[in-house]
Amino acid sequence: MKNLLQVIQEAEKKKIAIGHFNVSNLEQLKAVANAAGKLNLPVIVGVSEGERDYIGIPQITSLVRSYRSEGIEMFLNADHTRSLENVKKAACAGFDSIIFDAANLPLEENIRSTIEARNFIEKYSSWRHRILFEGELGYIGTSSELFDALPEGASVTEEHMTTPEDAVRFVKKTRVCLFAPAVGNVHGMFKDAPNPRLDIRRIKEIKEKTGVPLVLHGGSGIVDEDFTAAIGAGISIIHISTELRAAWRNAIEKALKDNPNEVAPYKLMASVIATVQDAIERRMRLFAKLP
Repeated sequence: MKNLLQVIQEAEKKKIAIGHFNVSNLEQLKAVANAAGKLNLPVIVGVSEGERDYIGIPQITSLVRSYRSEGIEMFLNADHTRSLENVKKAACAGFDSIIFDAANLPLEENIRSTIEARNFIEKYSSWRHRILFEGELGYIGTSSELFDALPEGASVTEEHMTTPEDAVRFVKKTRVCLFAPAVGNVHGMFKDAPNPRLDIRRIKEIKEKTGVPLVLHGGSGIVDEDFTAAIGAGISIIHISTELRAAWRNAIEKALKDNPNEVAPYKLMASVIATVQDAIERRMRLFAKLP
């Protein structure tokens, strides 16, 4: 089976993007696996520090490997890792990629912290199992939730987004494999409105000047046209989390309402998995330019 870097390189050649979906329970993971298997597309499973604590690092790595052994191109990412201790845990467990998130720090502090994390990851990465290392520049919030107003300090205005010049400095200094800029994206999504529009010109310029695969965090709530344009401009991986959480919550409530006397979890969860799977499939089709 191809490694994650090879899959990303193939996606770049085809001008498509790989879907990255965060999970925090077995039902969401099943939905991701079902969608990837049905569409025969590679997929990245993301687990944040909180999600890793809840599921368990040995458990999520074993589950992903089991799906991979069944022929599903599934890769595991340690999403938004903010401490060297947690970088070490993910690296030792054999994650395919790790993002070290110091985006809340000023540029030079972010660079210094990211280099320290990169040096650590390189000790655990080998030709047999290369761990891709991702860095992030530009604050886009921290919570995957439904909100009424933008997170305080989120870089969604032009003067606060990642500049191509800062992106080049960051990538050259840190030597990251993957780069996540702030280009109008934000973690979480509005309850009753689309998220802010993306700066497509900025994405294109950052891609041209840095030359590394770009990752779009905070994909939930972004309009389809912006996704398509962003992929064309150079985005290779797109993160979706809040949309899945909302689909899971709505499906749980419906299943309980429709089956008030049911107490067998697996009977209630079948419809929940199907609902979340539908949401994932829609995104994967769009990112891969499938009908």
